[in-house]
Amino acid sequence: MILVIGATAHFGRQTVEALAGAGRQVRALSRTPERAGLPEGVEVVGGDLARPETLGPALDGVTELFLVLPYGADARPLLDQVRQAGVRQIVFLSSGAVVDGADPQPDVIAAYHAKVEQEIRATGVDWTFLRLFFPAINSLAWATQVQGGDTVRGPHAAAAASVVHERDVAEAAAAVLGAVEHHGRVHELTGPQSLTQTEQVEVLGRALGRELRFEEVADHVVRQQLGRFMDADFAGALLDLMANTVGGPAPVGDTVEKLTGHPARPYAQWVADHLADFR
Repeated sequence: MILVIGATAHFGRQTVEALAGAGRQVRALSRTPERAGLPEGVEVVGGDLARPETLGPALDGVTELFLVLPYGADARPLLDQVRQAGVRQIVFLSSGAVVDGADPQPDVIAAYHAKVEQEIRATGVDWTFLRLFFPAINSLAWATQVQGGDTVRGPHAAAAASVVHERDVAEAAAAVLGAVEHHGRVHELTGPQSLTQTEQVEVLGRALGRELRFEEVADHVVRQQLGRFMDADFAGALLDLMANTVGGPAPVGDTVEKLTGHPARPYAQWVADHLADFR
């Protein structure tokens, strides 16, 4: 039995769907099982990471765990129970910002994910880490602007990313879950091409049949705006990650193809799959 934690959020939901579609036995954890809306045949079990005492039924009989955590969540109470439950493999969706061997890590995003990785290693359970830098779903932040006009405003127009389709992440997770050859492995997931934010907006515009353009907003202005509704250190780390990609192409690897058996989906495919979100 595979348990997916984070099953109703991005990446978790797609992974549940990929596993169910392949006929795998999958269980999903949800705080509100009645509203989970997951595929038929998926066992949905109630539980809350903030209340570890509720997790016992979800872990009963589980052999593999796919773990998607919101930034800042404390994984230790869950991991204590995972070890006691006899789970054989933990697959953790981590961050590409993690730098192996760095102490301290370069930013709070990397530090958080590196901490969870270390806590997973300390359980003694076999593990696999999927590290993801810039998911394509980040583009959904532009939806309101696109619906209201032809200009997308944001920081660092020339920031480059090899953005990854969430279905590729899900299929990669499905491929490594239960596969002993991936125990102790770190896989960095990328898309098939490096695109700047300006280029991403152009791809989106072509799909919509519109001439969209990216208008750069000063970094310090965006920091002030983001700091009003999210942790300032987290917002600063996001912007620093973007700034560090300006001036050169983002790394592109073939890990998705090696894990899934097909090339990573291009950004244009992601846009086609999400056009309704921008109309």
